[in-house]
Amino acid sequence: MGNAQYSTRATMVEHVTISSTQPFEEVQAKLTALAPRIDDGIFTLLRYGESTRALRELEACPPLTIFGQRDHGALLAIARLTRRSIQYDIGNPLTASKMTRHHLSTGLYAPIRVLLREDDDGGVAFEYDRPASVFGQFGSDNVDIIAQQLDRDLQTLLEAAAA
Repeated sequence: MGNAQYSTRATMVEHVTISSTQPFEEVQAKLTALAPRIDDGIFTLLRYGESTRALRELEACPPLTIFGQRDHGALLAIARLTRRSIQYDIGNPLTASKMTRHHLSTGLYAPIRVLLREDDDGGVAFEYDRPASVFGQFGSDNVDIIAQQLDRDLQTLLEAAAA
């Protein structure tokens, strides 16, 4: 291994499932209405040193936004299956910056991955790992407080989209 050092640590993570009786398309539409895609222009402002302007724009954003998405259902076509499943990256850059200033490694988990999936029987659900349990591994009271608020915000968002 040369000069590299390798270490591992086990951590407990709580997995959350929020089921919906609504059709997949409706839940997906509600999610994207409640958590719109983040304006990438904010990151351009930051790259050019416009942090005050970027902060103003971020403060005007909803509590959570979608950073990106991937169509995991499309991958099932390889196995000749058809099911809808979309993975979203959902978060808030201000929340992420509040955590990373206390522990830079929290950036590994921000934004949060959320899966919207449809089962064979047509059931629809969101799945994600609870932020407070994921970020709890860093042992920081400051990060824990922020992660607990992120828990509440994410649960509120996904329950509203699933309703």
